[in-house]
Amino acid sequence: MLYSFQWISKDGRLLLTARILRTFAYGFLSIVISIYLKLIGFDGFLIGLILTSTLINSVIFTLVASFYADRIGRRKMLVIYAIMMAISGVIFFVTSNYIALIVAGLIGTINVTGTETGAFLSIEQAVLPQTVKDTKKRNTLFAFYNMVGTFAMSAGVLVSGLPEIIQHQYGLNQIDSIRLLFLAYSILGIGVLGIYLSLSKRVEIMQGREGGGEDQGEKRTPKPLTQTLSPTSKKIVAKLSGLFAIDSFGGGFVIQSIVSLWFFTKFGADLTLLSYIFSIAGVLTAFSFLASAKIADRIGLINTMVFTHLPSNILLILVAFSPTLPIAIAFYLARMALSQMDVPTRQSYIVAVVKEDERTAAAGITNISRNITQAISPSIAGSILQSVSLLFAPFLLGGLLKIVYDIALYLQFKRDDIKD
Repeated sequence: MLYSFQWISKDGRLLLTARILRTFAYGFLSIVISIYLKLIGFDGFLIGLILTSTLINSVIFTLVASFYADRIGRRKMLVIYAIMMAISGVIFFVTSNYIALIVAGLIGTINVTGTETGAFLSIEQAVLPQTVKDTKKRNTLFAFYNMVGTFAMSAGVLVSGLPEIIQHQYGLNQIDSIRLLFLAYSILGIGVLGIYLSLSKRVEIMQGREGGGEDQGEKRTPKPLTQTLSPTSKKIVAKLSGLFAIDSFGGGFVIQSIVSLWFFTKFGADLTLLSYIFSIAGVLTAFSFLASAKIADRIGLINTMVFTHLPSNILLILVAFSPTLPIAIAFYLARMALSQMDVPTRQSYIVAVVKEDERTAAAGITNISRNITQAISPSIAGSILQSVSLLFAPFLLGGLLKIVYDIALYLQFKRDDIKD
């Protein structure tokens, strides 16, 4: 299917394929990991710490990618991270030792949020604009990049119901049947590694015009890096990073693993039902990406980010106070149909307001700001979920913080909006 998109270069199609495999793995792991940890005897606080360790990994790896990927080589960095992805899955598969799992979270690229936030994203986000011949298709490319990833994640979420089938068909206990998914995660990591090894040198910083078509006549040679960000870009990236930090801190209270645990704790939802809930949510999110690109072309990137995000955060708060499971599911699905429309527009805005050789750093720094604050919230949310009387708190806190972000973003950047 991906080869029918001739306006995307071969490297671009490879990156899309890698994202599909990677997010498919993230899909099932984000649902089962917190439940698995609870089943093997960890309390809410310890579960939160392990989830936090995976987010700390995102901070560290994204930081390294931001400042060294263009020097060491983007392809080399992607290959190293794919190896770490495979190793972390093996550790979770072979042991339930708490220290070992913390180490796996710190060295691997395990994603527990339901949306990708790690170092893979930062590097690929910088490369993608080089893989299209027509820069006017940038918004569409980022929308498509997020859409295929979210569809893949939705398919992966359905796999989270597989352990119950394995239990009934092969007689394994619940813990061992879930553990098999960590092995599957590692195998998919090896597949991602193979794809990254196939990338060409054109994914690196090059001299010459922007665009990734193979038929360009202009010679492109490696470009030495003389600076990370210009003074103007530093000012813009600093403002965006501060705002994204607020948004991500709020989002950390309601990452997919926490929401999965909340449905499990409050309503007794089993893995099969959870797989359906999050898979449907993913499909709704995926379709919203294409809609966001079309809206952004009409009203601008900032307007699209704010005016789709605000109502989604109101719906998030309503989830917290839902009296029944069907109502909670309805509010959650409605929220997910809107909540991620700011993602491709945010990514497109970042690469549009800086120069080509600043994109890796800009994408990395803004993602680091998100990852740092998001790494704090899950341990807090895990502790909160130990109290039945405070089950509403993660959704309320997350929603209010995100509303603050929306208002601040609009006030700061409404005059600098971009339409393609």
